[in-house]
Amino acid sequence: MATTPAPFLSLLTTTPIYIPLFASLLLIAAFALFRPRRSKASSTPPRSVSPSPADKKPLLPVQRRNSLVSLLSNVIPGARRSPPATPSAEVPVTNRTPAEIAAYGNFPDYATLSGVPLPKAYPELDIAKALPRPYRPFRWAYHQTMSFKKMEPDWWLELENTYIARIAQRKALHALHGPKILQSLPGSESATKELMEMCLQFYCSRYPQYFSLTPSSSPTVFTNRILGKEFILSEYPPLEILLNNVPEDFAITLRNPQTGDYEFRAGVICSSLGWNVETKIGMNLRQIHDPIPDYKEKMSMSMDRFFTKMPTSAPIQRGSWGLEYLQPLYMPPNDPHMEHRSIQNPDLELKDVFIRVDWQTLRRLPLSGAIVFNFKAIFTPLEEVRDEPGVPAVILEVLEKGKKSLMDYKSTWHVEHVAKPALRSWKEEQVEKGLVEGDWQVETLKDYPLFDGWEEKWHRRQGF
Repeated sequence: MATTPAPFLSLLTTTPIYIPLFASLLLIAAFALFRPRRSKASSTPPRSVSPSPADKKPLLPVQRRNSLVSLLSNVIPGARRSPPATPSAEVPVTNRTPAEIAAYGNFPDYATLSGVPLPKAYPELDIAKALPRPYRPFRWAYHQTMSFKKMEPDWWLELENTYIARIAQRKALHALHGPKILQSLPGSESATKELMEMCLQFYCSRYPQYFSLTPSSSPTVFTNRILGKEFILSEYPPLEILLNNVPEDFAITLRNPQTGDYEFRAGVICSSLGWNVETKIGMNLRQIHDPIPDYKEKMSMSMDRFFTKMPTSAPIQRGSWGLEYLQPLYMPPNDPHMEHRSIQNPDLELKDVFIRVDWQTLRRLPLSGAIVFNFKAIFTPLEEVRDEPGVPAVILEVLEKGKKSLMDYKSTWHVEHVAKPALRSWKEEQVEKGLVEGDWQVETLKDYPLFDGWEEKWHRRQGF
Protein backbone atom coordinates (compact mmCIF):
# COMPACT_ATOMS: atom_id res chain seq x y z
CA MET A 1 0.00 0.00 0.00
CA ALA A 2 1.42 3.37 -1.02
CA THR A 3 2.24 5.83 1.74
CA THR A 4 0.88 9.36 1.73
CA PRO A 5 3.59 12.02 1.45
CA ALA A 6 3.83 14.67 4.14
CA PRO A 7 1.74 17.79 3.27
CA PHE A 8 4.81 19.91 2.45
CA LEU A 9 6.30 17.20 0.22
CA SER A 10 2.90 16.71 -1.38
CA LEU A 11 2.83 20.37 -2.42
CA LEU A 12 6.28 20.11 -3.95
CA THR A 13 5.44 17.01 -5.96
CA THR A 14 1.98 18.05 -7.14
CA THR A 15 2.26 21.83 -7.68
CA PRO A 16 4.74 22.85 -10.43
CA ILE A 17 4.97 26.47 -9.21
CA TYR A 18 6.64 25.33 -5.99
CA ILE A 19 9.49 23.51 -7.72
CA PRO A 20 11.48 26.63 -8.74
CA LEU A 21 10.73 28.17 -5.33
CA PHE A 22 12.16 25.11 -3.58
CA ALA A 23 15.25 25.25 -5.79
CA SER A 24 15.74 28.92 -4.89
CA LEU A 25 15.52 28.12 -1.20
CA LEU A 26 18.19 25.47 -1.62
CA LEU A 27 20.50 27.97 -3.33
CA ILE A 28 19.98 30.54 -0.57
CA ALA A 29 20.68 27.93 2.11
CA ALA A 30 23.83 26.77 0.34
CA PHE A 31 25.10 30.34 0.02
CA ALA A 32 24.43 31.02 3.72
CA LEU A 33 26.20 27.82 4.72
CA PHE A 34 29.32 28.12 2.60
CA ARG A 35 29.88 31.87 2.15
CA PRO A 36 33.00 33.33 3.81
CA ARG A 37 32.36 34.59 7.32
CA ARG A 38 33.57 37.86 8.78
CA SER A 39 36.24 37.31 11.40
CA LYS A 40 35.19 37.36 15.02
CA ALA A 41 37.28 37.46 18.14
CA SER A 42 38.88 34.12 18.81
CA SER A 43 37.65 32.14 21.78
CA THR A 44 41.14 30.80 22.34
CA PRO A 45 42.38 31.75 25.82
CA PRO A 46 44.91 34.59 25.61
CA ARG A 47 47.68 32.72 27.43
CA SER A 48 49.46 29.64 26.19
CA VAL A 49 52.52 28.01 27.68
CA SER A 50 52.83 25.20 25.18
CA PRO A 51 56.58 24.63 24.91
CA SER A 52 56.61 23.92 21.21
CA PRO A 53 54.85 25.48 18.22
CA ALA A 54 55.04 22.20 16.33
CA ASP A 55 51.96 21.27 14.37
CA LYS A 56 49.60 18.91 16.13
CA LYS A 57 47.38 16.38 14.39
CA PRO A 58 43.77 17.60 14.92
CA LEU A 59 42.39 14.55 16.68
CA LEU A 60 40.26 16.60 19.04
CA PRO A 61 37.97 15.08 21.68
CA VAL A 62 34.40 14.70 20.47
CA GLN A 63 33.13 16.71 23.43
CA ARG A 64 35.33 19.65 22.39
CA ARG A 65 34.72 19.60 18.62
CA ASN A 66 34.37 23.36 18.56
CA SER A 67 37.85 23.63 20.08
CA LEU A 68 39.16 22.77 16.62
CA VAL A 69 37.45 25.87 15.30
CA SER A 70 39.02 27.90 18.11
CA LEU A 71 42.48 26.53 17.38
CA LEU A 72 42.15 27.05 13.64
CA SER A 73 40.84 30.58 14.07
CA ASN A 74 44.38 31.75 14.87
CA VAL A 75 45.43 30.70 11.38
CA ILE A 76 42.26 30.83 9.28
CA PRO A 77 40.05 33.80 10.23
CA GLY A 78 37.24 32.58 8.02
CA ALA A 79 37.01 29.36 10.00
CA ARG A 80 35.68 31.07 13.13
CA ARG A 81 32.25 29.85 14.12
CA SER A 82 30.23 29.35 17.28
CA PRO A 83 31.77 29.32 20.79
CA PRO A 84 32.77 26.03 22.44
CA ALA A 85 30.03 23.59 23.34
CA THR A 86 28.30 24.07 26.65
CA PRO A 87 28.85 21.39 29.32
CA SER A 88 25.37 19.97 28.77
CA ALA A 89 26.19 19.33 25.11
CA GLU A 90 29.47 17.55 25.77
CA VAL A 91 29.85 13.80 25.42
CA PRO A 92 32.91 12.51 27.32
CA VAL A 93 35.35 10.49 25.21
CA THR A 94 37.11 7.68 27.05
CA ASN A 95 38.25 5.33 24.28
CA ARG A 96 40.93 7.32 22.50
CA THR A 97 43.99 5.17 21.72
CA PRO A 98 47.51 5.98 22.95
CA ALA A 99 48.53 6.65 19.34
CA GLU A 100 45.71 9.17 18.89
CA ILE A 101 46.70 10.93 22.11
CA ALA A 102 50.39 10.92 21.19
CA ALA A 103 49.54 12.62 17.88
CA TYR A 104 48.92 15.85 19.80
CA GLY A 105 52.58 15.99 20.75
CA ASN A 106 53.95 17.42 23.98
CA PHE A 107 52.12 20.18 25.84
CA PRO A 108 49.18 20.87 23.52
CA ASP A 109 46.84 23.74 24.35
CA TYR A 110 44.94 22.03 27.16
CA ALA A 111 42.96 25.18 27.95
CA THR A 112 41.28 25.06 24.55
CA LEU A 113 41.01 21.28 24.53
CA SER A 114 39.29 21.18 27.92
CA GLY A 115 37.36 24.44 27.93
CA VAL A 116 39.00 25.43 31.25
CA PRO A 117 41.06 28.63 30.84
CA LEU A 118 44.60 28.94 32.05
CA PRO A 119 44.86 30.86 35.33
CA LYS A 120 45.69 34.53 35.57
CA ALA A 121 49.26 35.28 36.66
CA TYR A 122 49.71 35.89 40.39
CA PRO A 123 52.98 37.87 40.58
CA GLU A 124 52.18 39.22 44.07
CA LEU A 125 52.63 35.80 45.65
CA ASP A 126 55.67 35.58 47.91
CA ILE A 127 56.46 31.94 48.58
CA ALA A 128 58.03 32.81 51.94
CA LYS A 129 54.72 34.31 53.19
CA ALA A 130 52.06 32.60 51.08
CA LEU A 131 49.16 30.95 52.88
CA PRO A 132 46.41 28.77 51.42
CA ARG A 133 42.98 30.28 51.38
CA PRO A 134 41.30 29.60 54.76
CA TYR A 135 38.87 26.88 53.73
CA ARG A 136 36.19 26.14 56.32
CA PRO A 137 34.04 23.38 54.78
CA PHE A 138 31.78 22.98 57.82
CA ARG A 139 28.08 22.37 57.16
CA TRP A 140 24.93 22.28 59.27
CA ALA A 141 22.36 20.81 58.99
CA TYR A 142 24.68 18.06 57.85
CA HIS A 143 23.48 15.82 55.05
CA GLN A 144 25.75 13.18 53.61
CA THR A 145 26.39 14.50 50.11
CA MET A 146 29.53 15.24 48.13
CA SER A 147 28.74 19.01 48.37
CA PHE A 148 30.37 19.95 45.09
CA LYS A 149 30.98 23.50 43.93
CA LYS A 150 32.33 24.73 40.61
CA MET A 151 36.12 24.83 40.64
CA GLU A 152 37.76 28.25 40.34
CA PRO A 153 40.35 27.83 37.54
CA ASP A 154 42.81 30.26 39.17
CA TRP A 155 42.94 28.16 42.33
CA TRP A 156 43.38 24.60 41.06
CA LEU A 157 46.93 24.31 42.49
CA GLU A 158 47.83 26.68 45.34
CA LEU A 159 51.30 27.51 46.60
CA GLU A 160 52.01 28.18 50.27
CA ASN A 161 54.97 28.84 52.53
CA THR A 162 55.30 25.14 53.40
CA TYR A 163 56.25 24.35 49.77
CA ILE A 164 59.92 23.46 50.26
CA ALA A 165 59.34 21.51 53.48
CA ARG A 166 56.35 19.65 52.04
CA ILE A 167 58.21 18.62 48.88
CA ALA A 168 61.05 17.26 51.03
CA GLN A 169 58.59 15.42 53.28
CA ARG A 170 56.81 13.82 50.32
CA LYS A 171 60.07 12.70 48.70
CA ALA A 172 61.16 11.15 52.00
CA LEU A 173 57.84 9.30 52.30
CA HIS A 174 58.25 7.93 48.78
CA ALA A 175 61.83 6.84 49.47
CA LEU A 176 60.60 4.98 52.56
CA HIS A 177 57.32 3.52 51.31
CA GLY A 178 57.73 3.27 47.52
CA PRO A 179 54.62 1.69 45.91
CA LYS A 180 52.48 2.60 48.92
CA ILE A 181 52.94 6.23 47.82
CA LEU A 182 53.25 6.10 44.02
CA GLN A 183 52.02 3.58 41.45
CA SER A 184 50.78 3.49 37.87
CA LEU A 185 49.15 0.44 36.31
CA PRO A 186 49.52 -0.53 32.63
CA GLY A 187 47.28 1.56 30.40
CA SER A 188 47.63 4.73 32.46
CA GLU A 189 50.73 6.07 30.68
CA SER A 190 48.90 8.62 28.52
CA ALA A 191 46.83 9.91 31.42
CA THR A 192 49.82 10.39 33.74
CA LYS A 193 51.71 12.34 31.06
CA GLU A 194 48.64 14.45 30.29
CA LEU A 195 48.12 15.29 33.96
CA MET A 196 51.78 16.19 34.44
CA GLU A 197 51.72 18.53 31.45
CA MET A 198 48.52 20.23 32.61
CA CYS A 199 49.97 20.82 36.09
CA LEU A 200 53.19 22.32 34.73
CA GLN A 201 51.25 24.52 32.30
CA PHE A 202 49.17 25.75 35.23
CA TYR A 203 52.24 26.51 37.35
CA CYS A 204 53.95 28.44 34.54
CA SER A 205 50.83 30.50 33.84
CA ARG A 206 49.90 31.17 37.48
CA TYR A 207 53.36 31.63 39.00
CA PRO A 208 55.69 32.76 36.18
CA GLN A 209 58.09 34.27 38.73
CA TYR A 210 58.86 30.75 39.98
CA PHE A 211 58.32 28.30 37.10
CA SER A 212 59.03 28.08 33.38
CA LEU A 213 59.21 25.61 30.52
CA THR A 214 61.98 25.92 27.97
CA PRO A 215 60.09 25.53 24.66
CA SER A 216 62.95 25.32 22.19
CA SER A 217 65.06 22.73 23.98
CA SER A 218 64.86 19.06 23.26
CA PRO A 219 63.92 17.46 25.55
CA THR A 220 61.70 20.00 27.28
CA VAL A 221 63.11 21.41 30.51
CA PHE A 222 61.03 22.51 33.48
CA THR A 223 62.69 25.12 35.69
CA ASN A 224 61.69 25.39 39.35
CA ARG A 225 63.19 28.55 40.82
CA ILE A 226 61.83 27.87 44.31
CA LEU A 227 63.91 24.71 44.56
CA GLY A 228 66.66 26.00 42.29
CA LYS A 229 66.41 22.96 40.03
CA GLU A 230 65.86 22.08 36.39
CA PHE A 231 64.14 18.89 35.29
CA ILE A 232 64.61 17.28 31.88
CA LEU A 233 61.11 15.88 31.64
CA SER A 234 61.97 12.88 29.48
CA GLU A 235 64.27 11.56 32.22
CA TYR A 236 61.50 11.11 34.80
CA PRO A 237 58.17 9.26 34.88
CA PRO A 238 55.36 11.84 34.92
CA LEU A 239 54.23 11.05 38.47
CA GLU A 240 57.77 11.57 39.76
CA ILE A 241 57.81 15.02 38.16
CA LEU A 242 54.66 15.76 40.16
CA LEU A 243 56.16 14.27 43.33
CA ASN A 244 59.25 16.46 42.95
CA ASN A 245 57.44 19.71 42.14
CA VAL A 246 53.74 19.71 43.08
CA PRO A 247 53.02 19.16 46.80
CA GLU A 248 49.53 17.83 46.19
CA ASP A 249 48.06 14.36 45.78
CA PHE A 250 46.60 12.94 42.58
CA ALA A 251 44.51 9.83 41.97
CA ILE A 252 43.80 8.99 38.32
CA THR A 253 40.71 6.94 37.51
CA LEU A 254 40.06 5.43 34.09
CA ARG A 255 36.92 3.85 32.70
CA ASN A 256 37.00 0.06 32.40
CA PRO A 257 35.59 -0.58 28.90
CA GLN A 258 34.27 -4.01 29.93
CA THR A 259 32.35 -2.98 33.07
CA GLY A 260 31.92 0.78 32.56
CA ASP A 261 33.28 1.35 36.08
CA TYR A 262 35.88 3.99 36.84
CA GLU A 263 38.92 2.41 38.48
CA PHE A 264 41.89 3.86 40.35
CA ARG A 265 44.76 3.20 37.92
CA ALA A 266 47.56 5.56 38.92
CA GLY A 267 48.41 8.01 41.65
CA VAL A 268 50.86 9.76 43.93
CA ILE A 269 49.35 10.13 47.40
CA CYS A 270 51.27 11.24 50.49
CA SER A 271 48.48 12.50 52.75
CA SER A 272 46.14 9.54 53.23
CA LEU A 273 44.79 8.56 56.65
CA GLY A 274 44.17 4.87 57.29
CA TRP A 275 44.92 3.78 53.71
CA ASN A 276 47.50 4.20 50.97
CA VAL A 277 47.92 3.74 47.22
CA GLU A 278 48.77 0.07 47.61
CA THR A 279 45.52 -0.71 49.46
CA LYS A 280 43.28 1.02 46.88
CA ILE A 281 44.98 0.69 43.47
CA GLY A 282 42.83 -1.13 40.91
CA MET A 283 39.58 -0.63 42.84
CA ASN A 284 36.42 0.95 41.42
CA LEU A 285 34.59 3.85 43.06
CA ARG A 286 32.30 1.69 45.17
CA GLN A 287 35.19 -0.36 46.52
CA ILE A 288 37.31 2.72 47.24
CA HIS A 289 34.55 4.45 49.21
CA ASP A 290 33.24 1.36 51.00
CA PRO A 291 34.40 2.55 54.48
CA ILE A 292 32.49 5.85 54.17
CA PRO A 293 29.18 5.76 56.07
CA ASP A 294 26.07 5.86 53.85
CA TYR A 295 28.12 6.01 50.63
CA LYS A 296 26.61 2.84 49.18
CA GLU A 297 23.05 3.75 50.14
CA LYS A 298 23.05 7.49 49.40
CA MET A 299 25.82 8.35 46.97
CA SER A 300 27.11 5.36 45.00
CA MET A 301 24.65 5.45 42.10
CA SER A 302 24.70 9.23 41.74
CA MET A 303 28.52 9.26 41.76
CA ASP A 304 28.64 6.59 39.05
CA ARG A 305 26.26 8.65 36.91
CA PHE A 306 28.24 11.80 37.59
CA PHE A 307 31.49 10.20 36.48
CA THR A 308 29.89 8.86 33.32
CA LYS A 309 28.63 12.29 32.26
CA MET A 310 31.28 14.63 33.70
CA PRO A 311 32.50 17.03 30.96
CA THR A 312 36.04 18.34 30.64
CA SER A 313 34.89 21.95 30.98
CA ALA A 314 33.26 21.67 34.40
CA PRO A 315 35.77 20.69 37.11
CA ILE A 316 34.49 20.81 40.68
CA GLN A 317 35.85 21.37 44.16
CA ARG A 318 34.89 20.32 47.68
CA GLY A 319 36.40 19.88 51.10
CA SER A 320 36.34 17.39 53.94
CA TRP A 321 37.57 18.02 57.46
CA GLY A 322 38.55 16.55 60.79
CA LEU A 323 40.26 17.49 64.05
CA GLU A 324 43.72 16.13 64.77
CA TYR A 325 46.34 15.94 67.46
CA LEU A 326 49.31 17.71 65.85
CA GLN A 327 49.65 17.44 62.05
CA PRO A 328 49.71 13.82 60.83
CA LEU A 329 50.13 14.00 57.04
CA TYR A 330 50.52 10.34 56.09
CA MET A 331 49.00 7.75 58.39
CA PRO A 332 48.75 4.30 56.77
CA PRO A 333 47.03 1.34 58.44
CA ASN A 334 48.58 0.44 61.82
CA ASP A 335 50.61 3.66 61.97
CA PRO A 336 51.72 4.39 65.57
CA HIS A 337 49.99 7.79 65.48
CA MET A 338 46.67 5.91 65.26
CA GLU A 339 47.03 5.11 68.97
CA HIS A 340 46.32 8.74 69.82
CA ARG A 341 42.82 8.35 68.39
CA SER A 342 41.86 5.71 70.95
CA ILE A 343 42.39 7.87 74.06
CA GLN A 344 41.50 11.29 75.41
CA ASN A 345 44.80 12.50 76.79
CA PRO A 346 44.11 14.58 79.94
CA ASP A 347 47.31 16.54 79.32
CA LEU A 348 46.35 17.54 75.76
CA GLU A 349 46.78 21.28 75.19
CA LEU A 350 44.61 23.41 72.94
CA LYS A 351 47.63 24.56 70.93
CA ASP A 352 48.16 20.96 69.80
CA VAL A 353 44.66 20.60 68.29
CA PHE A 354 44.47 21.28 64.55
CA ILE A 355 41.74 21.44 61.94
CA ARG A 356 42.72 19.29 59.00
CA VAL A 357 40.99 20.23 55.75
CA ASP A 358 41.46 18.00 52.73
CA TRP A 359 40.72 20.39 49.88
CA GLN A 360 39.80 18.42 46.78
CA THR A 361 39.16 19.01 43.11
CA LEU A 362 37.81 16.67 40.48
CA ARG A 363 38.26 17.11 36.74
CA ARG A 364 38.21 15.14 33.51
CA LEU A 365 41.32 15.22 31.33
CA PRO A 366 40.46 16.16 27.73
CA LEU A 367 42.53 13.60 25.79
CA SER A 368 42.61 10.40 27.85
CA GLY A 369 39.16 10.94 29.35
CA ALA A 370 40.57 10.08 32.79
CA ILE A 371 38.97 11.64 35.85
CA VAL A 372 41.48 12.93 38.38
CA PHE A 373 41.02 13.42 42.11
CA ASN A 374 43.39 16.09 43.37
CA PHE A 375 43.67 16.88 47.06
CA LYS A 376 45.94 18.50 49.61
CA ALA A 377 45.95 18.54 53.40
CA ILE A 378 45.79 21.97 55.03
CA PHE A 379 46.39 22.21 58.79
CA THR A 380 45.09 25.14 60.82
CA PRO A 381 45.38 25.57 64.61
CA LEU A 382 41.89 25.30 66.09
CA GLU A 383 42.57 28.57 67.93
CA GLU A 384 42.67 30.33 64.55
CA VAL A 385 38.85 30.22 64.19
CA ARG A 386 38.22 32.16 67.40
CA ASP A 387 37.55 35.44 65.56
CA GLU A 388 35.93 33.94 62.44
CA PRO A 389 32.18 34.79 62.57
CA GLY A 390 30.02 31.72 63.09
CA VAL A 391 32.77 29.17 62.55
CA PRO A 392 33.10 27.97 66.18
CA ALA A 393 29.33 27.55 66.42
CA VAL A 394 29.07 25.43 63.27
CA ILE A 395 31.97 23.15 64.27
CA LEU A 396 30.49 22.72 67.75
CA GLU A 397 27.06 21.92 66.32
CA VAL A 398 28.51 19.14 64.15
CA LEU A 399 30.55 17.69 67.03
CA GLU A 400 27.58 17.67 69.39
CA LYS A 401 24.76 16.68 67.04
CA GLY A 402 26.38 14.95 64.07
CA LYS A 403 25.32 11.44 63.10
CA LYS A 404 27.30 8.96 65.19
CA SER A 405 28.54 6.86 62.26
CA LEU A 406 29.85 9.96 60.49
CA MET A 407 31.53 11.32 63.61
CA ASP A 408 33.13 7.93 64.27
CA TYR A 409 34.49 8.05 60.72
CA LYS A 410 35.91 11.54 61.30
CA SER A 411 37.64 10.25 64.46
CA THR A 412 37.44 13.55 66.33
CA TRP A 413 36.66 12.01 69.74
CA HIS A 414 40.30 11.98 70.90
CA VAL A 415 40.46 15.81 70.95
CA GLU A 416 36.82 16.70 71.68
CA HIS A 417 37.38 17.00 75.45
CA VAL A 418 39.60 20.00 74.69
CA ALA A 419 37.97 21.27 71.50
CA LYS A 420 34.34 21.45 72.65
CA PRO A 421 34.84 23.69 75.71
CA ALA A 422 36.99 26.07 73.66
CA LEU A 423 34.47 26.22 70.81
CA ARG A 424 31.60 26.77 73.25
CA SER A 425 33.47 29.65 74.89
CA TRP A 426 34.30 31.26 71.52
CA LYS A 427 30.70 30.89 70.35
CA GLU A 428 29.49 32.87 73.38
CA GLU A 429 32.31 35.37 72.99
CA GLN A 430 31.33 36.10 69.39
CA VAL A 431 27.76 36.87 70.47
CA GLU A 432 29.05 39.23 73.17
CA LYS A 433 31.30 41.03 70.66
CA GLY A 434 28.55 41.31 68.06
CA LEU A 435 30.29 39.08 65.51
CA VAL A 436 27.20 36.84 65.54
CA GLU A 437 23.57 37.70 66.32
CA GLY A 438 22.36 36.25 69.61
CA ASP A 439 19.32 34.60 68.00
CA TRP A 440 21.25 33.18 65.03
CA GLN A 441 20.21 29.64 64.21
CA VAL A 442 23.38 27.69 63.48
CA GLU A 443 23.62 26.77 59.81
CA THR A 444 26.12 26.50 56.97
CA LEU A 445 27.77 29.89 56.55
CA LYS A 446 26.64 31.99 53.59
CA ASP A 447 30.28 32.35 52.46
CA TYR A 448 30.82 28.56 52.54
CA PRO A 449 33.44 27.14 52.17
CA LEU A 450 34.97 30.35 53.53
CA PHE A 451 33.65 32.85 56.09
CA ASP A 452 32.66 36.49 56.39
CA GLY A 453 35.78 38.65 56.30
CA TRP A 454 38.09 35.83 55.23
CA GLU A 455 39.91 37.77 52.54
CA GLU A 456 40.90 40.68 54.78
CA LYS A 457 42.23 38.28 57.42
CA TRP A 458 44.02 36.15 54.84
CA HIS A 459 45.73 39.19 53.29
CA ARG A 460 46.66 40.60 56.68
CA ARG A 461 48.36 37.38 57.75
CA GLN A 462 50.45 37.44 54.57
CA GLY A 463 51.53 41.03 55.09
CA PHE A 464 49.59 42.53 52.19
